[in-house]
Amino acid sequence: MDPVLVEVTRGNRVESSHRGAAIVLDAAGGTVFAVGDTDQPVYPRSAVKALLAIPMVETGAADRLRLTEAEIAFACSSHNGEEFHVAAAQSMLAKAGRDLNTLECGTQWPAYDRATRALAASGGTASALHNNCSGKHSGFICLACDRGDDPTGYVKPEHPTMRVITQALADMTSQRLDDSNIAVDGCSIPTFAIPLRALALAFARFGSGQGVAADRAKAIARIRAAVAAHPEMVAGTGRFDTKLMAALGARVFVKSGAEGVFCGAIPELGLGIAVKCDDGAGRAAQIATAALVARFLPQNGDLTILEKLARPTVTNWNGIHVGDMRPTAALGA
Repeated sequence: MDPVLVEVTRGNRVESSHRGAAIVLDAAGGTVFAVGDTDQPVYPRSAVKALLAIPMVETGAADRLRLTEAEIAFACSSHNGEEFHVAAAQSMLAKAGRDLNTLECGTQWPAYDRATRALAASGGTASALHNNCSGKHSGFICLACDRGDDPTGYVKPEHPTMRVITQALADMTSQRLDDSNIAVDGCSIPTFAIPLRALALAFARFGSGQGVAADRAKAIARIRAAVAAHPEMVAGTGRFDTKLMAALGARVFVKSGAEGVFCGAIPELGLGIAVKCDDGAGRAAQIATAALVARFLPQNGDLTILEKLARPTVTNWNGIHVGDMRPTAALGA
């Protein structure tokens, strides 16, 4: 059984706890830290969006379509559906000669409550542009159109563009991705069960550029720089990913997944991080990720954001402090 990684207190008692596994690797595959079953295959879902964006940049499609750095960052996003997110999706699609009707991610109301209320108050309605995955899908469509592929059906594993994207993920993780570990993600693209250890290796490579070809390393560095410059595009107002990367810039890359998965990189050390909370709790995965970044990131500069994110307080509706969330000793806390 995996150990408890995160506890939630109320008063002087532990009210809830979250078990899971976490691992930190270097780009050579060396284990820097590991706890729990890190060989278990998990569906990383949205945590690997930056890896899926590599072909769009690596092939030159982003340059030929004149995508901005903010749009490159947006291709890695699980966004709030705020107005600037919708505008970015529209812009990327227009540059590919397409519109929202090409998106195959499904209709979703904005994930951010204020954006939902504003949209409803204006008389608007949800569309695929508001889907939290529309940035990734817009990037896929840009790649397909640049390649000369008909984007119709781009979400299917057999689509030629999706095959290129899947191969990039396979290369980065050094895993075989096929019918034995495939499933369907919430936005309809393929997702593959990949061991946490392989995910951490992929993000060590993503953070360092080591273990990949020169052109890919250049593309990866550009994606990291775009995300560091535009962290609001990756998530949005109030979100963990945006808060952490807005505060620490290029020193850290983090990306949420579904069901308690989180991945990240500490580029200056060439380290990759992968976390999975067994109960699927996103709050616990965030705390575990912040705790690991705090543990390994060199202690220079203002790192107060890490303490806030690794040990958030629990307040009630009157704003009274009633408890805390905290990493456990299993994470070296």
